[in-house]
Amino acid sequence: MPTCPGLLHRVAAAALLVLSLGVALPAGAQSAQVPAAKDPAPDYPARPVTLIVPFAPGGGTDILARLIALKLEEAWGKSFVVENRPGAGGIVGAQATARAVPDGYTLLLASVTNLAVNATLYKKLPYDPLVDFVPLALAAATPFVLVVNPALPVKSVAEFIAYARARPGQLNYATSGPGVPHHLYIEMLSAMTGLRMIQVPYKGSLPALNDVAAGHVPLMMVDLGPALGPIQGGMVRPLGVSIARRIDMLKDVPPIADTVPGFDAAGWFMVAAPGATPRPIVDKLHDELARLLATPEAANQLLKAGLLPMESRSVADLQTFVRSEIARWGDIVRKAGIEGTF
Repeated sequence: MPTCPGLLHRVAAAALLVLSLGVALPAGAQSAQVPAAKDPAPDYPARPVTLIVPFAPGGGTDILARLIALKLEEAWGKSFVVENRPGAGGIVGAQATARAVPDGYTLLLASVTNLAVNATLYKKLPYDPLVDFVPLALAAATPFVLVVNPALPVKSVAEFIAYARARPGQLNYATSGPGVPHHLYIEMLSAMTGLRMIQVPYKGSLPALNDVAAGHVPLMMVDLGPALGPIQGGMVRPLGVSIARRIDMLKDVPPIADTVPGFDAAGWFMVAAPGATPRPIVDKLHDELARLLATPEAANQLLKAGLLPMESRSVADLQTFVRSEIARWGDIVRKAGIEGTF
């Protein structure tokens, strides 16, 4: 099964960049050496901007969206309103953004699901990820953690695999919808270990996680942000993290790769606008997002939310990145045997 070393290498590079930014030039020196940049869209934004989150409140996407909205409000003095539109594995919110007036006043906090996975998972999407959206900034990467209800008699990935193998088709796992990383990472794990389990889709990671904690569903692969509280409170038991190294927030939880060599996966989030958005507005949003996400303050807030900073790229490079991710995740979807499932 393919891994995602390129993504994690970029995350590591971004973390080093964030640390290097901790030593800054004096304000006077900065202003003397760097002339003020010309505003490419001086009249934008003139009114509130809507940032659509295609998943339910409380998940990692929602947490990140509210951080970005707050930072943009502080920078420009205009309201950035987070609007949750969950449903159909993120398609409802993505479609709403693609069909919005392309004037910069409707944006999408897209995930790997919206812009990459769905292109292969669905027979026909109501939008084209490469045409109907213009990427503005890679916002963050998110590691996942395999968690189980404490009543499940397993305390490690190895014990879980043995338990699930002895019960083919009997274990349910919760997801925040078909085709999202919560779903695909379990499919990856199942394909690599020969497990057979049944998906129970929800409209978001938080309601899915709540049902795992309540014992209605025994397990799930969940993004780290919403999982930290329930893990620390003993409501769910963490067995392994999805990336191939330990995470500071869960130092005692080993990577799944320690038991299943080659398992290495992390999701990503990207701010995007409708594809026909005027270039001056695209450039203004790109530049401001790149600036605010590169600050040590933003990096610290991301890490506290269970997210990892990512490097800034040009709009053209982001378009190339999305194209490459469509190909990479298409391969994963096909090998999991779920191409064109929906």
